[in-house]
Amino acid sequence: MSESSPRVKPTGDPAIRTLAMPADTNPNGDIFGGWLLAQMDIAGGSVAVARAGGRAATIAVDAMTFLKPVQVGDVVSVYAEVRGVGRTSIKVHVQAWARRARGEIEEMVTEGTFTYVAIDENRRPRPVPTA
Repeated sequence: MSESSPRVKPTGDPAIRTLAMPADTNPNGDIFGGWLLAQMDIAGGSVAVARAGGRAATIAVDAMTFLKPVQVGDVVSVYAEVRGVGRTSIKVHVQAWARRARGEIEEMVTEGTFTYVAIDENRRPRPVPTA
C-alpha cells in the first residue's frame, strides 16, 4: 500500500479486543480458525443482544472468509455492525483485524456474517423490538 492510497478501515463498531496466545495455536504456530470464529461470535452476539434488548442465540454463520493467518502475540480487534433485522432475527457483519506483535499496522484477517435470533426466557424465538 503506498502512502498516497487510502488506508482501509474496519466497518462497524469495536466490539472486543483480545490477545492471541500460544494455547490457541495449531502445530504450525498459527491461531486456530475455531478460536477466531469464537471471538467473532462473541463480538457479533454482544451487538445482537444490544439490538434485541435481551437474549439472542447464534443460528447461522454465512460467508466466512479467512484472509490471513493470526499469529501468537497479535492483538485481535473485532468490529461488528447490524446489517439487517427480521421479525425475530438479526444479521450482523463481523470483521476481525490483527495488529501484528509489536507492530503498528492493523490488517483485516477474517470477516463473516452471523445471524442471531432473539429468544425469551424459555429459549423460544421472540420479536426483535423496533428501533
